[in-house]
Amino acid sequence: MPRKTNLDKTKRKGSTGEVRTHRPKPKIDFTADALDFKNVTLLKTFVTDQGRILPRKYTGLPAHYQRRLNTAIKRARQMLLMK
Repeated sequence: MPRKTNLDKTKRKGSTGEVRTHRPKPKIDFTADALDFKNVTLLKTFVTDQGRILPRKYTGLPAHYQRRLNTAIKRARQMLLMK
């Protein structure tokens, strides 16, 4: 028996009809040594306007780069270099 699919997208719960734009992925043109808490200009590219750290899904970084990025951002926040 085939599935019943709802083809009417206007009745979807929580949809406002807006089309989301994707955040462009930053290019990896730095080494793991550049991920330092003092390099605030680089770290700000991986943080949203609200101050949240972007996940790997959006940054496109390898796992070991993402872990170093998280610690560098958190250290920069503690040193009051970033908000």
